[in-house]
Amino acid sequence: MNEIERWGFFELSLDGPSDGNPFTDISLSAVFSQDNKALKINGFYDGNGIYKIRFMPTKEGNWSYTTESNCEELNNISGDMLCISPSENNHGLVQVHNQYHFAYADGTPFFPFGTTCYAWVHQSRELQEQTLETLKNNCFNKVRMCVFPKSYSNNSNEPELYPFEGTAPCDWDFTKFNPEFFRHLEQQILKLMELGIEADLILFHPYDKGHWGFDSMGREADDRYLNYIIARLSSFRNVWWSMANEYDYVKEKCKEDWDHYIELTAKNDCFHHLLSIHQGDVLYDHWNPNITHASIQLGTLRGTVSAGMGRLKLLRDAYHKPVIYDEVGYEGNLIQRWGHLSAEELVDKFWQSIISGTYTTHGETFTHPEDIIWWAKGGTLRGKSPKRIEFLKNIVKDSGLYGLEPLDRWWVIDGAGKNGSYYLYYFSYEKPEKWKFELPAFKIDVPMGAKFKVEIIDTWNMTITPVEELYEITDKDRYHYTCSYNPTVTLPGREFIALRIKRVS
Repeated sequence: MNEIERWGFFELSLDGPSDGNPFTDISLSAVFSQDNKALKINGFYDGNGIYKIRFMPTKEGNWSYTTESNCEELNNISGDMLCISPSENNHGLVQVHNQYHFAYADGTPFFPFGTTCYAWVHQSRELQEQTLETLKNNCFNKVRMCVFPKSYSNNSNEPELYPFEGTAPCDWDFTKFNPEFFRHLEQQILKLMELGIEADLILFHPYDKGHWGFDSMGREADDRYLNYIIARLSSFRNVWWSMANEYDYVKEKCKEDWDHYIELTAKNDCFHHLLSIHQGDVLYDHWNPNITHASIQLGTLRGTVSAGMGRLKLLRDAYHKPVIYDEVGYEGNLIQRWGHLSAEELVDKFWQSIISGTYTTHGETFTHPEDIIWWAKGGTLRGKSPKRIEFLKNIVKDSGLYGLEPLDRWWVIDGAGKNGSYYLYYFSYEKPEKWKFELPAFKIDVPMGAKFKVEIIDTWNMTITPVEELYEITDKDRYHYTCSYNPTVTLPGREFIALRIKRVS
């Protein structure tokens, strides 16, 4: 009997007919059963007369399966497998946790500190390996990446492989997939899994504009593509579905189309991976119950809606779901305004986002003589923000919480944590020299005499300096706890300073 670890990868491979068009002529699925639970999983054609069904067991114990097909030699094939305990680094799928945050299926917290590398799987093999090596040595645990190749500024090369049979640039048979393309995509996603990185897979995008025609295949072909990729990849525990990047710039599709694709993906993915859609100008209906979290693009410069303490949590309050600001601009020196943020600006956005109870995604756009720009093609990172983002990520992890919550979402705009035990305040571009020791008290019970340790964090220089004396709760009014004998904390008067306050008794 096959032994597969929980949230692992079981694959049933079967020989079948290769004549005609197996992608459209042959239907194949299997019902996997354990006790009173049964899941119907669709199979797919992998070329050369090989058909496959993939399954991710989510519960330990014996599972049995039986195939169903309109092809006699693929029909009514039965077997079983034993699901065993997961290995040390296998925590399962990432899911929504505590409404606004994330955790793996086994309960391990997951804090999405991702990066953007749209077309890295469409570059040379050497460059792809360099990208993986860069990811291995950085802190990012999620990569936003496209299935289809991208034709855009600083990214106009033709890839080695295409998802359909045909001839580049635009003579394709949308009824016949290219299994070699998808096998390569799978290989790279599995390499990300080995690195502990989630693949935030962008299923459609507008950066084609008729060059290949993958943005205008029509609903029938789109459905066939979605069904195929779900069958191939839904058993990969590190996959997230991003229905589109800048969906509203794909002019060949309307809102009804996107609703349909979202519903189809949610219905056919028996394992319920995270599912989002990202906008350019027009926010999507993130109240849609099939959408697990809001993937948001907002303005890139200081002074826009994405800047300023407290504003980032507005969409969280609106959608009552996790919010990831997946596109806030990129550290770099492109002439486009979205591509020339300073490292200080990008790191500041990460801190503002965390203090707002949300998350942000990194990107880098430094010019290169061969147009090898991280945001598009991968390669190596040259910016100053990644190690400072890692510094923040470690602070969030060390909190011991599943995610930081705004301390008082109406009035405390610069602080997050857990009232009574853990506080993180961030002052962004302010340069305070003193901070009044004042903790929220409205509808919060902290006993008199509770003592707190205060640390000053320099978010740019990545230093944590403890304040010698402890701060004790001595007074309370309706809204604040204070310390009468030690009322203020002395600060260095520089930008990008934070305070961490932990209860010690």
